[in-house]
Amino acid sequence: MKAASMSSIPAAELAARIRRAGGERIVLQFPDGLKRQAAPLVRELRAEGIEVAAVAGDPCYGACDLALDAVALTAADLLVHIGHAPVEERSGVIYWEYPLEFDPASAAAAVPLLQGPRVGLVTTVQHAHMLDAVAGVLADQGLETEIAPGGGRTPHAGQVLGCSYATARALSSTEILYIGTGVFHAIGVALATGKRVVALDPYTGEVQEVNADRLLRRRFALIERARKAETIGIILSTKSGQARPDLAARLAALSERAMVITMREVTAAEMTNFGCGAYVNTACPRLAYDDQVRFPVPLLSPQEFEILCGVRAWEDYAIDEIE
Repeated sequence: MKAASMSSIPAAELAARIRRAGGERIVLQFPDGLKRQAAPLVRELRAEGIEVAAVAGDPCYGACDLALDAVALTAADLLVHIGHAPVEERSGVIYWEYPLEFDPASAAAAVPLLQGPRVGLVTTVQHAHMLDAVAGVLADQGLETEIAPGGGRTPHAGQVLGCSYATARALSSTEILYIGTGVFHAIGVALATGKRVVALDPYTGEVQEVNADRLLRRRFALIERARKAETIGIILSTKSGQARPDLAARLAALSERAMVITMREVTAAEMTNFGCGAYVNTACPRLAYDDQVRFPVPLLSPQEFEILCGVRAWEDYAIDEIE
């Protein structure tokens, strides 16, 4: 077998873990960025004596989006979810994380922007195992670091999600270094904590202080646009780790214009089909903040809808998180 056709996931180790969990027949689930690992991993697991009943083909955005229906449909023993840490306890599910390495020396690029002397460190699940090495690099530069313990939806120390910034809020440091690609999580950290945040891409060495002001201006404009809506759809996700029925019901009670709509995939097409003038997102918080450009009408967060309804002041703006 050519190296290019081999999975980078250690099949023998994964197979042993499946057997320890009492599984013989499994469903595999991958996030979109790892789905090309599916075919080689299926072959390698079969060679290890594991029957792969199916590979879940629907879009997958995290451990909040488990393909439990595929397990039931194929009478499988286990779901093997690749690429994420658990956000909830689920029997019959194995989570196989997909850690990514980088040169911890790249953290030195952030030093000129850090004010110190103490810096909080946060990152995503793929890099959480690298934070101690980063702390060592920054210590050599004279900076003390702080990493908050994990828990709940973010089980790793220093880990943040687009729906949970608990480890960032637990930091006593007055500034925070986010390590990862893009600035979405870094802006989320800034909104969740109100602290100064520096973002470092460990692969390119690009470093910047993030500013949430532009995002907040866009969100304010969307709230004002939503005031004109005759009907407002409160989106209730049917995904395993995103469903917040109590929140959806509470929000719907705030306005006679509101109705609850269940959705698995929140898409522009479904918004157009229902024809509401605005929607409120109780599914993955990233949809409202990161994907608004894809949608034909305003998609508000729960807190923004509360502002629209007059039960929350703009000065009390808060980023949406799933507890």
